Amino acid sequence: MARVVMQAVVSVDGFIARPDDSVGPLFDWYFNGDTEVTAGTSGWTFRVSRTSADYVQPFWDAVKVTVIGRHLFDTTNGWDGKPAAGDELVVVTHRPLPEGWLADHPDAPFHTADSVEAGIALAKDLAGDGLVCVTAGDLGGQAFSAGLVDEIAMDVAPVVLGEGVRFFGGHADTVLLDDPDQVVQGDRVLHLHYAVKR
Repeated sequence: MARVVMQAVVSVDGFIARPDDSVGPLFDWYFNGDTEVTAGTSGWTFRVSRTSADYVQPFWDAVKVTVIGRHLFDTTNGWDGKPAAGDELVVVTHRPLPEGWLADHPDAPFHTADSVEAGIALAKDLAGDGLVCVTAGDLGGQAFSAGLVDEIAMDVAPVVLGEGVRFFGGHADTVLLDDPDQVVQGDRVLHLHYAVKR
């Protein structure tokens, strides 16, 4: 059965982007090392520290399906039809994807669902025994609040943004996580991985 992991790069004060959706220095660590990592079918390459590469590459390789919200789809132009991680992507949206985008990307391995519950269920079906990665923020917070998230993965960058898009979106309840089962100190990033208690 697929595992569902909510993941993002996050500031130490809990934000994954500024109010205008820019990430500022959050992603600087993607370009400060001498070891190349590749983000799956997108073909994007980054140069991180060896320690970060040893953590990030196996995680990215394990992702079979990514689930994102419509806002992130619109902000990134659907990553030009290539999932940032995994082989397929599910967009949770109440509106059809733009006809022009679909015409420009007829072979994009993208699917849509009209609720977070339906999106996670579809992603799990598509992933089989693989990993489903849910992007943090509003969609991830909804999935977390609904009890659909098995694990949390945070790449904590040493920056305070002060305001912006929260890692857990609008989630406001107290939830206890297990002790981190992975803590990896990279260069300008701390990789944390937690299981969610049920």
